[in-house]
Amino acid sequence: MLGEIKDILISQLKFLHLTFSWVNIVEVAIITAFLFFIYQKFIKGTQSEKLVKGIFILLFAWLFSEILIKFNLLIIGVFLRTMVSVIMFGAVIIFQPEIRKFLGYLGQSNIFNKHFGKKNNRETQKVNVIKELIESVKYLSKTRTGALMVLEREEDVNSYSDVGTQLDALLSTELLLTIFHPNTPLHDGAVVIEGEIIKSAGVLLPLTEDPKLSWKYGTRHRAAIGMSEVSDSACLVVSEETGDVSIALDGTLKKYEDITRLKKDLEILLGYEDEEVSTQDDKTVFNFIKIKTKKQSTNNEKKNDKLSK
Repeated sequence: MLGEIKDILISQLKFLHLTFSWVNIVEVAIITAFLFFIYQKFIKGTQSEKLVKGIFILLFAWLFSEILIKFNLLIIGVFLRTMVSVIMFGAVIIFQPEIRKFLGYLGQSNIFNKHFGKKNNRETQKVNVIKELIESVKYLSKTRTGALMVLEREEDVNSYSDVGTQLDALLSTELLLTIFHPNTPLHDGAVVIEGEIIKSAGVLLPLTEDPKLSWKYGTRHRAAIGMSEVSDSACLVVSEETGDVSIALDGTLKKYEDITRLKKDLEILLGYEDEEVSTQDDKTVFNFIKIKTKKQSTNNEKKNDKLSK
């Protein structure tokens, strides 16, 4: 049985006229390294990751259909191969915007300098992220200026941030206050922050569909909760009506009455302080250990479901 499958696989590669040697092994290694780089740089942690996994499933289904045909299971094999062809053709149409966007990204004139060039002086500068965020929030809350900031953690949110206006600028209080000023074009959307960099502004986020959420929450708060549901990002919100400051994390929105607690939680969320040590006192609003344990148990359940299947 295994011998026949091996013969089928070899027959599928005959058109390549491969006589495997050390040169071929090096070529395969180079291709593998290139694909792994593309995956790590552009796909991992984005919405496209699911698409790539789906493509691999389709490739395995196509290979399985060829094996069925070789074993004279023609009806099932041809049916499966036809289904794969139809799905692949449909995927090209459905994901046409994503494909066009990717090709446009490859066509940028500075793409190599962007990823392989020398680091500029800006990247060597250090920014006190917590201080800049706290100063911004103080002013925004005092003047009752609405604001929504997405603070990236482990997962990136490129699929959402790429839709906004790309800034790629160092984080500063002055820049945040300028963006959220009511007379600027970008004040209605969200700002996406990765480390010390403001990646983009004017970003539209997915709204939560929780039916139990109070009617008192407006679009800005619903977007913050919705974003925290689909990613591990923390969404910092300043209410335009009341000036209240809140953070949405893991689908939960909590308001801050004390700026000291806000600073403490931001330090933990952005990795400037250890979670277990910090949550032993009463200075944090979120129970980070409980959230972490909940996520770990969810991941374990998913793994057990996969194993049982």
